[in-house]
Amino acid sequence: MIFIGESINTSIKPVKEAVLQKDAAYIRRLAKAQADAGAAYLDVNCGNMVDNEPELMEWLVRQVREEVALPLSIDSPRPEAMDIGLSLAGDKPIMNSITAERERFQILSPMIGRYGARVIALLMDDTGMPASAEDRIRIARELIPRLLETGMNPDDIIVDPIVKPIGTGDSAGQEVFGAIRTIASEFPDVHFSVGLSNISHGLPMDAQINHAFLLLCMASGLDVCIANVLDPLIPGYAACAEALLGRDPYCGRLLKLYRKGQFPEKMDTLDL
Repeated sequence: MIFIGESINTSIKPVKEAVLQKDAAYIRRLAKAQADAGAAYLDVNCGNMVDNEPELMEWLVRQVREEVALPLSIDSPRPEAMDIGLSLAGDKPIMNSITAERERFQILSPMIGRYGARVIALLMDDTGMPASAEDRIRIARELIPRLLETGMNPDDIIVDPIVKPIGTGDSAGQEVFGAIRTIASEFPDVHFSVGLSNISHGLPMDAQINHAFLLLCMASGLDVCIANVLDPLIPGYAACAEALLGRDPYCGRLLKLYRKGQFPEKMDTLDL
C-alpha cells in the first residue's frame, strides 16, 4: 500500500492557522511526522485559500521540501497553483488531480510531461459528480485512454473513483468497490486511490469507519490511499490486509513492521 499523507491541508483548522501566520516550524514538523509514520508522498493542499492560493502554495511547498525528501502530491482546483506547486515539488510528483472535464484536462494535461508527473485521475466529467458505479466506469473508459494518448505510462495513472460520505447514501461504499473492481479488470496496469476520510465525514466513529473502508477497498483492488498516516492503526491495518490478500510473501513486511514497534495496542494519533 502506498500512502499519501493528507495532513498538510488548509481545510484543517490548525494547518490553516499555521499557514496564515507563516508558522514554518509547524508545517515542517507536520511534514516530518508524516514521513516518519510511513507516508510515501505528502499531499499539499491550500485550495480553500481562494484569495492567494498560488502564493501560499509556493510557500507551503518550499517549507515541506526544506524538511523532507519525499515526493509531493500537489492538490489544487486552480491551474496556476498546480503549476507552481509541481514546479517546486521535485522529482516525479503527483498531480492531484486531473478530471475528464474538457477545459480542465486541456489546461492540465501539458503539465504532466513538463514535470514528469504521475496523476490522480478523478472520475468526474462535465456532467458533474458521478452518481453510481456505472457513471464512474463510463468516465474511466474515457479518461484513462485520453491520459494514455498523452504518452503516459499506465503505471503513473492513479484512478480516484470519488468517495462520497456514507452518511449521504447507503450505496456510497458499494459504488466505490464496484467501480474499482470493474475498472481494474479493464485497465489492469493502473492504480487506485481514495481520499479515505471522505467516507466518514459528518459521522461519529469516523476513525473506525475509515479503517473498515480501507480494508474493504483493498479487497476490491485499492493500492494507493490518501490518509491520515498519523493514525498508526491505518498503516498497521493495511499491512495486515496486504498479508491476508497475498501481497506480502511470508508476511515479511508485516513482521518487519511489528519488530519495529509500528503496531500499537491502542489507537493514538500523534500530538503535534
